[in-house]
Amino acid sequence: MENKVILITGASRGIGRDMANTLAKEGYKVIANYNHSKEQAVALQQELRRDGIEIDIFQADISNRIVIKSMIDFIIEKYGKIDVLINNAGIAQTKLFTDITEEDFDTMMKNNLYAAFFMTQEVCKHMIQQQSGCVINISSIWGLVGGSCEVHYSMAKAGIDGMTKALAKELGYSHIRVNSIAPGVIDTEMNAMMTEEEWNTILQETPLRKKGKPQDITRCVKWLIEDEFTTGQVISPNGGWIIT
Repeated sequence: MENKVILITGASRGIGRDMANTLAKEGYKVIANYNHSKEQAVALQQELRRDGIEIDIFQADISNRIVIKSMIDFIIEKYGKIDVLINNAGIAQTKLFTDITEEDFDTMMKNNLYAAFFMTQEVCKHMIQQQSGCVINISSIWGLVGGSCEVHYSMAKAGIDGMTKALAKELGYSHIRVNSIAPGVIDTEMNAMMTEEEWNTILQETPLRKKGKPQDITRCVKWLIEDEFTTGQVISPNGGWIIT
């Protein structure tokens, strides 16, 4: 583990929170980024502190390059390095294609694709100097196969997967690994609007006949952090719901 420093975006809720909680308990130095969910971020920090574990929480709108740089500068000043970047933050929206406005499209790209691009670009400047690093992008099953009524979301996530493959080729010579995790439908706050009927339909189509949990994604993240020979891959934990 060697006291690896891990920056997780969107770490106050859902999958990001589970990652931050688990990785901190594993002994990693965790910086948990959040934007609007300060209460949840503070609660996570206090919960871990009761167990004798310290993490940093940092409020930042990661679609803003200037704010990103401020966060990166804080981490480098405190720890001297960033070993792992997990681009987890993002938004979703369900809307008919013909109803998606220019504002909807811009907001989706800004918070998903642009944010991951800017974050990775700023962090990789330091990883290249270190000649080591690991970038894990959390994309989506819809980036692989497309989601009806989520065209702009699917486009953004497919863009992240494209960035993953291209960067893996470019940064491999600097000993930096870049991979994507494309989860299927995970039982999180983001999917709380799904009805019981919708969940039952998904379960009937899923060979493992069970819901995905944040822990399933965290386990995949842990493996990618520890692995030394996997790069440029898009891995999709989805219970067999969609097999490509």
